[in-house]
Amino acid sequence: MKSPILLFLLVSISWQGFAQSKQGYFPPRGEWQQKVPKTMGLDPVKLDSAIAYAIQNESKAPRDMELAQAISFGKEPFSAGVGPFAERGAPTGIIVYKGYIVKTWGDPDRVDMTHSVTKSFLNAVIGVAVDKGLIRSVNDTVARYVPPIEVYGSGELIYPFATEHNRSLTWDVMLRQTSDWEGTLWGKPDWADRPEGNYTEWMKRPRHTPGSVWKYNDVRVNALALATTSVWRQPLPQVLKTQIMDPIGASNTWRWFGYRNSWIVLDGAPVQSVSGGGHWGGGMFINAYDMARFGLLTLHRGNWNGQQLLSEQWVKQALTPTTANTGYGYMNWFLNTDKKMLPSAPASAFVHVGNGSNLIYVDPEHDLVVVMRWIEYKAMDEMIKRVLSAL
Repeated sequence: MKSPILLFLLVSISWQGFAQSKQGYFPPRGEWQQKVPKTMGLDPVKLDSAIAYAIQNESKAPRDMELAQAISFGKEPFSAGVGPFAERGAPTGIIVYKGYIVKTWGDPDRVDMTHSVTKSFLNAVIGVAVDKGLIRSVNDTVARYVPPIEVYGSGELIYPFATEHNRSLTWDVMLRQTSDWEGTLWGKPDWADRPEGNYTEWMKRPRHTPGSVWKYNDVRVNALALATTSVWRQPLPQVLKTQIMDPIGASNTWRWFGYRNSWIVLDGAPVQSVSGGGHWGGGMFINAYDMARFGLLTLHRGNWNGQQLLSEQWVKQALTPTTANTGYGYMNWFLNTDKKMLPSAPASAFVHVGNGSNLIYVDPEHDLVVVMRWIEYKAMDEMIKRVLSAL
């Protein structure tokens, strides 16, 4: 079995070859060229088979997102939704090959919740903050960047990184979901999110050494979003719009929500601290075209038509396997270096994925981006296998 370091080197070599040989087409704002699959050397019958498979394997969860949330997480303590939900549409997707759209299905213009794909957008605004020097290093502790925060409407001051354990946490472990951050934020205790083991230990267990244990936890992601808001000193949706979404030609229909109780006072004005997903509602509401544009940006290592929106160094870090979970880089870049997530895909492929399932499949080896929405998680690999067979 290859070591994670060797696998990472192999992926890096694949990336370098891609960067040297592919310039690519970048769709301008408001338009996106669509090519007939056959003219691109693709098998249209196999592509149609892949799309039919995706539609046939629609998520079994209800289309009512609030009901789906209650079914998925309703047994958790403090599980009540505190952010907006919306009824989703039918299975939808886009296949982008060499920058051009070769197939769509469903209603790609429809704005739907994208759940934890939101985390990849949070990762992007943190990456820009590092690139601009607002965050000196991901190895800095987060606490040094976060002053006391006033909760809007209550006058209460909160200190999300003030405990002995939380003061030791770096941006890197927060991004990798290996922080074991402790506390309660926006009415949600960290231990109540996907609790494990004996309930008598949830609130009293010793904290893990940062970096040693991977745990998917939206409370901690929301703490990271709050810290990032303090760094930028402005609402994160505005940062994302100006730094990423406008330059890649995204529409004006996407929205990034927080919770009804996640408002803070920032420089005398009320600002909503956004959430990193739809676990309790909120997160990114976005159409498939805008998801595909973001996927194309990450395919090109943060470069959009010659403009480096995210540094190559940041993308490299996002693609570096986490020691405690080698299938995870920075949120929410799920890696395929061990071929566990997508056995049919190259090791160099990665996925921005969220509940639903919502995913942006990025494949530098094949110059391919696939957006799939509302597909059963277990059907993702077969869907990708069918798309790749058409190349």
